[in-house]
Amino acid sequence: MEQSISIRCTNNGKTLAAPMGSSLKDVYRLAQLQMEFPPVCARVNNKVEGMDFRFYNNKTVEFLDIRSASGMRNYTRTLFFVLCKAVEDICPGTLVQIDIPVSNGYYVDMDRDVPIDDIRRRMQEIIDADIPIHRHQVPTEEAVEMFDRLGDKAKAKLLRSSGRMYTVYYSIERYVDFFYGSLLTHTSQLYLFGLEKYNNGLLLRIPSRKDPTRLGEHIRQDKMFDIFREYHNWQKILGVRTVGDFNEAVAKGHANNLIQVGEALQEKKIANIAFDIAGHINPSLVPEKFRKEFAETPIRMVLIAGPSSSGKTTTCKRLSIQLLTNGIKPIPISLDDYFVDRDNTPRDETGDFDFESIYALNLPLLNQQLQDLLDGKEVELPRYDFKLGKSVKSGKKLKLHDNEVLVVEGIHALNPELTAKIPERMKYRVYASALTTIMLDDHNYIPATDNRLLRRIVRDYNYRGVSAQETIRRWPSVRRGEDKWIFPYQENANAMFNTAMLFELAILKIYAIPLLEQVPEDCQEYSEAYRLRKFLGYFKPLPFDTIPPTSLLREFLGGSSFEY
Repeated sequence: MEQSISIRCTNNGKTLAAPMGSSLKDVYRLAQLQMEFPPVCARVNNKVEGMDFRFYNNKTVEFLDIRSASGMRNYTRTLFFVLCKAVEDICPGTLVQIDIPVSNGYYVDMDRDVPIDDIRRRMQEIIDADIPIHRHQVPTEEAVEMFDRLGDKAKAKLLRSSGRMYTVYYSIERYVDFFYGSLLTHTSQLYLFGLEKYNNGLLLRIPSRKDPTRLGEHIRQDKMFDIFREYHNWQKILGVRTVGDFNEAVAKGHANNLIQVGEALQEKKIANIAFDIAGHINPSLVPEKFRKEFAETPIRMVLIAGPSSSGKTTTCKRLSIQLLTNGIKPIPISLDDYFVDRDNTPRDETGDFDFESIYALNLPLLNQQLQDLLDGKEVELPRYDFKLGKSVKSGKKLKLHDNEVLVVEGIHALNPELTAKIPERMKYRVYASALTTIMLDDHNYIPATDNRLLRRIVRDYNYRGVSAQETIRRWPSVRRGEDKWIFPYQENANAMFNTAMLFELAILKIYAIPLLEQVPEDCQEYSEAYRLRKFLGYFKPLPFDTIPPTSLLREFLGGSSFEY
């Protein structure tokens, strides 16, 4: 007699009996769910699994489609797999690097010139053939030996340094690859993709999460792309392009050198931005041949923006110090003091106060006071009383003098509407974000959002007493606000500053994992906590005391020489 098990499906709230050994695909058919888009993965006891997962005891299941973050990751990883197989089929031995998330897609670099039309055609053939994607679990030393034999040194190096007893890899026919998350079960599930020329490589486009029937909007992000490329070139010089390279360097005792070079590079970037700003305020500070160009664009205001946990505050403080070394005095303006009274705060779609909205700020007052300051007038700055939810007089008066510059830091700083009344020629915009450039291997990039989320988890616990569970719960709302109020304006920046550190995930790991382990298994946030723990497991840890007190990371970890 066939033994059955009990599966509780949270999509419809029903419990069903399924034969032991049933796959998620089998259970989905038994559940007779009517989903707008077919499931691509599921949370099984709040761990995300691919649709080939099999049941051998009672479980709770929530099926996820491509509109979920986990579903989009599964779809995207599978698309990477098919792309790499298509290139291998056409031109065996070609090195494919999928490393820069840009323009709602992914930049693909190759060491050989393979015709794009041939790649696109072969990808579609693989998809149309409905080839099964097989999952294999083997001892790690076996996987390392296999990838070494195939010439994939980056994967072999990563897995060798992972410390894991077993490794999962995937195959499409005889082509094999490793990904640090689950994939789709058949190539035909890839119903939509785009592939086109982009700079010196290709842009692999994916469906939009908002409307999966269409590709994501193709937007130009040239400045951000250039930052990624610059840092990749720097990492090549250091010989640390992937996590496997990093772990190897740590094992050989080179960690301090990586930290010192990384910190010095950031300081150099900030110093260059400060010099550029100072030259526009006082052209006598720059070489004579550039003075005319600088004099024609006088700067009186620096606007610094970036998404959550991007390190804006420390960037602002370090930039202010560098401005002082150039003879320019920074005058900070806090946007927090320009909130409208609580009763006038706009509300979001749920009816809650939307403090992330630009219209939560008193824009007319801000613009009037900025204009008065630029006209040489004295103003009394407001102060926002957060307990009362009202703007009150501060008694703090301010007047702008020569060789002084206003410094405004906040999430809306790059939005033209924030300072609509101020002439553009007087503004200098800086966009700061953690643009993670180290990769797990050539086919597994590290999302910058994961980097920022880990920073925020540690910071929220250290300074706000907020649990990792609560930070993860709020994160989708934070991301929606960024998509609406920050990312559309990042290309407006005069300068972009990458706050991510080559070594930081190895340090964050020590603090984040204990917090992630506290997330209970019976909540939805557990799946994200588990994913982040698994991801951090690939990094060799570095101790906290290896970074200097001026490091941007101290903003999140503590021990900074700056006051926050």
